Amino acid sequence: MKTPDEFTISRRGLLKAGAVSASVPAMAAAAPAAAAPARAASGPQPLPVTLSVNGKTQRLVLDTRTTLLDALREHLHLTGTKKGCDHGQCGACTVMVDGRRINSCLTLAVMHEGAKVTTIEGLGQPGNLHPMQAAFVKHDGYQCGYCTPGQICSAVGMLGEIAQGVPSHVTADLAAAPQLSTVEFRERMSGNICRCGAYSNIVDAISEVAGVKA
Repeated sequence: MKTPDEFTISRRGLLKAGAVSASVPAMAAAAPAAAAPARAASGPQPLPVTLSVNGKTQRLVLDTRTTLLDALREHLHLTGTKKGCDHGQCGACTVMVDGRRINSCLTLAVMHEGAKVTTIEGLGQPGNLHPMQAAFVKHDGYQCGYCTPGQICSAVGMLGEIAQGVPSHVTADLAAAPQLSTVEFRERMSGNICRCGAYSNIVDAISEVAGVKA
């Protein structure tokens, strides 16, 4: 049996023992914390997505957070589609997906697997302009031109909506087909902002293509 003297511990020994015991839980807590950055660094895994863009099949592998706008501009180098506010408020990024106009900055590319996307480059080319493009040129429906691709894509999509009978907030009779009128045009194009203020010329261009008097 040990004598009382054998249980005696020096002040230095006590401090060492305390330091060792205190470090054990700290080391246990540090292990998962050290592993956490490794998991976070991996992030979302890229996914393959196939799109038909302007009639051409495009196969991409994208971060799942990539917007359709960034896929078009940064991955396919179709820079006609503009990045304006990046919040869906200016309409500069408007493209058509399966015939419907959308703000491409507000939707993820991976959400449109197999979709048909039409950008301003797919509407027409120099020497073979789309009627809406030609009308914008004729009526000077632009000044700086930054919003013009979105304006034109939106105008084409908007006329398609009217043809399909989709009403707007100014459609008087929801039971009847919407009318081709400047009131309808202005309301339906209100999501496309032109800071240069070429709105009256834009309406003239749309009216000519629609075959109505502005």
